[in-house]
Amino acid sequence: MVDKKPYQRLAWLATFALVGAACLASFVPEWHWHHWAFIVANGLWISVAFLWRENSLLWTNILLTLIYIIGLF
Repeated sequence: MVDKKPYQRLAWLATFALVGAACLASFVPEWHWHHWAFIVANGLWISVAFLWRENSLLWTNILLTLIYIIGLF
């Protein structure tokens, strides 16, 4: 039997937020809300990666969050 990773609900929330942000970016890019949605989604994934001690996931989402923040300016 495979052990389930902890914090699965948080991981799924982060996944749905990320998919929602991608939908905003693809279907209504003129709203510019997708930047904030990506920042929130990646922030959730940063939390999950920290709790899971997954450095590749952590740094991927930190860098993506920085890219989205720079994109706002």
